[in-house]
Amino acid sequence: MVDVNVMLHELVPEHTLLSEEEAKKVLEGLKIKVDQLPKIRKDDPVLKILEMVEGEITEGRIIKVTRRSESAGVSVVYRMVVERVK
Repeated sequence: MVDVNVMLHELVPEHTLLSEEEAKKVLEGLKIKVDQLPKIRKDDPVLKILEMVEGEITEGRIIKVTRRSESAGVSVVYRMVVERVK
């Protein structure tokens, strides 16, 4: 059970689970393979909250992270879900 929804904190960027089709388009657009993305651990507090909404998030799925700032505007990055960082 999660005591605090970390996604509501102002410093935590928006995290979105991509569908398989969205993930395929992102990888094609970036011309990379999924394992070339930076990683996010399955036990990350944000993923625990996302799983409450989306259901189980398996290893290899892609998370879109959208950061917003007054100085830099919007920045989008992608992370691959892993059990453990190797």
